[in-house]
Amino acid sequence: MIKALKGMKDTLDPQNRKFEYFIENTTRIVKKYGYSFIESPILEETILFKRSVGESSDIVGKEMYQFTDKGGNDVCLRPEGTAGIVRAFVEAKMDRIGGINRYFYYGPMFRYERPQKGRFRQFHQFGCESFGESNPLEDANIIIMIKEILDFFGVNYTIELNSLGCPTCLPPFREKLVSFLNATEGFCEDCLRRRETNPIRVFDCKNPNCQTLLTPAPRLNSELCQACKSDFDIVTKTLDSVNINYELNPNLVRGLDYYSKTAFEFVSSDLGAQNAVAGGGRYDKLVEYLDGRPTPAIGFAIGIERLLDMIELQEEKREGYYFGALCGEAKESLFSQAHKQLQSDKVIHNYDVKSLKAHLKGADKAHARYCAIIGEDELKNGVVWIKDLREKNEELRPLH
Repeated sequence: MIKALKGMKDTLDPQNRKFEYFIENTTRIVKKYGYSFIESPILEETILFKRSVGESSDIVGKEMYQFTDKGGNDVCLRPEGTAGIVRAFVEAKMDRIGGINRYFYYGPMFRYERPQKGRFRQFHQFGCESFGESNPLEDANIIIMIKEILDFFGVNYTIELNSLGCPTCLPPFREKLVSFLNATEGFCEDCLRRRETNPIRVFDCKNPNCQTLLTPAPRLNSELCQACKSDFDIVTKTLDSVNINYELNPNLVRGLDYYSKTAFEFVSSDLGAQNAVAGGGRYDKLVEYLDGRPTPAIGFAIGIERLLDMIELQEEKREGYYFGALCGEAKESLFSQAHKQLQSDKVIHNYDVKSLKAHLKGADKAHARYCAIIGEDELKNGVVWIKDLREKNEELRPLH
């Protein structure tokens, strides 16, 4: 028997009902904030992620599904969503048109990493990207929007915040940090590699020994320039003004190289080691890195599989009609009746002749509001028997 590849899972009931429930309601919320749908290809040129995500990241260095296609192109399955959306934004010349553009997307991502709870090699993300707005109130607004999404689904979480600085304050801080790292022995190979490529990523190391060694290290939040301090103060004061609790985490650097200024994560103790439910931040230089005009931007992504484990489905509402026949002679009339009903309602049509009890059971399983039945008596009298499965009443309607 052929099985799914390791770390890649089929989605069946009830998980797929949760997936649809999540997408439907999250889409409804983000549209309320002015976001419109965008979709980018699953397959992209590898250089897109090397230039945006960064070669110092674990994603590019270890985890990408990268290969040469039949045309000799170096391509990979997308490991995250933001880079492809930025590429689409630049390719469509939206950076030249200007204005504020807000998009949402969802779909599969691919990373070759060790499968564990809440982490798969094919996984799904829901993300939002906002282009053209430099005001830090946009940062706060996005955090508030994510909070509304997670609150709707009843998820327990803590909001963690940090500022990653800008091209003014980050270079001198990097020099201080590299000096500290060079003077301290015992860091793991990943940290030594990051020291040469993107030093602040050492704070993202999960090695307990490295975290102990980093205790006396300088922190970027105490080295911010005045502009970054001011922007971050606006974000925190805005969240304070609407009574949103958060924690400042100076070790929060995110796993991608393109972030600057505000960075945030929503973490949940209900998830175990992989505890991030949603995360993102500002990336004001990324459009420019990908050959567009300088455009401020900020975004986030939610790991859908992680969230689904925490969602309890509300009782599904009954809707539409279930049509069933009690005798073979009724099939033709039933099909015609069902087709007419389909013009205005959801319809489930069972083609097999069954007992009334079996059809009622089928209608209940399908979460239909009405069970419509035709048998010998109904044919003779030119009617269809209808039972309202929510209100528990019955009626006869003329065939039409």
